[in-house]
Amino acid sequence: MRDAYIVQSVRTPGCKQKKGQFNQTRPEELASFIMKEAVERTPNLEPGHIDDVMMGCAFPEAEQGLNLGRIAAKMAGFPDTVSGATVNRFCASGLEAIALASMRVSAGWSEVCMGAGCESMTYVPMGGNLPRPHPEFSKTEPEMYVSMGVTAENVANRYKVSREDQDQFAADSQAKAAAARDAGKFTEIVPTPAYKYVKQADGTYKKEQFIVEHDDGIRPSSAEGLGKLRTVFAASGSVTAGNASQTTDGAAATIIASKEKCDELGLKPMGRLVTYATVGCKSDEMGVGPKYAIPVALKQAGLTVDDIDIYEINEAFASQAIHCIRELGIEKHMDRINIHGGAIALGHPLGCTGAKLTATCLANLKEVGGKYGVVSMCIGGGMGAAAVFERF
Repeated sequence: MRDAYIVQSVRTPGCKQKKGQFNQTRPEELASFIMKEAVERTPNLEPGHIDDVMMGCAFPEAEQGLNLGRIAAKMAGFPDTVSGATVNRFCASGLEAIALASMRVSAGWSEVCMGAGCESMTYVPMGGNLPRPHPEFSKTEPEMYVSMGVTAENVANRYKVSREDQDQFAADSQAKAAAARDAGKFTEIVPTPAYKYVKQADGTYKKEQFIVEHDDGIRPSSAEGLGKLRTVFAASGSVTAGNASQTTDGAAATIIASKEKCDELGLKPMGRLVTYATVGCKSDEMGVGPKYAIPVALKQAGLTVDDIDIYEINEAFASQAIHCIRELGIEKHMDRINIHGGAIALGHPLGCTGAKLTATCLANLKEVGGKYGVVSMCIGGGMGAAAVFERF
């Protein structure tokens, strides 16, 4: 296997579904923009050097349907020679795309590959536009189709994660994100053009562009304030809109090149994907996935939880994030976990999240002078994924 190096990793801001600044910006526009920017921000790299694009998308239909990986590549101005595919592993789709891109380079099938992710939850809602569970199977395995919020309640109940702990965790996420935004810590973000349709005097609409520079879902809150919110998925439950991830629009892209191509073009490696692991778990408590996936990835990499300098554990829900952190025995390393907030504050754009967190992880490793980072998330349907990255 050849060495495969990450030479660029960037993301758009994450903007709230329907109410955010990307609510009139199509997913292809977000994806193509960040893909083009990833190339332009990599000295000596041209679009024609890219062999293939792996695009993560959790609900590849409607505006983000057909083959978003190929469509976005063409919209980005890449030549016809650049092929593309769309990858779906629900919440880990973006990470899966980066893993596949890395494998292609390592196997010698490609010299330069892009792993990306995109999701517009404004245009394509959670569950898609026309979900059609199998009638017989859904009777025997209804958990495969259950709301993710219900699974979060199951985790809270089964593993004794209190409402108070969830609200405190959520408040901390918001506080860290706000502080990072104000201090300019999100260096992986590329200011991104967004669009709105403005009605003209003659009754027609004009498409106007503006620039989005920051994640727009950050809302500092106190644990006490969050404690006043009503529950969403169970009347006597503990999961609220305040201690769950935000549904979000966004895109991200990472470029991977072989050592030989880096030497030929003078590309500067910033890190590499060391290993990637996926696991299955019970569908009705899918949030526990990271507690199983992270140990597998660490074992593959020959590392321990104490060797990791940055953890980016997706905050699908506070209940599952807290439980996984406790079970992994990394509460002692809270200063390394989601150091600039997580999905509760920054959003969870489903198929983009893995690619987004990769860019954030690499940026945060650089900030703290760290070597190893972990990106992990739970996955709808009962799975977990984890990747170990090394920064050079």
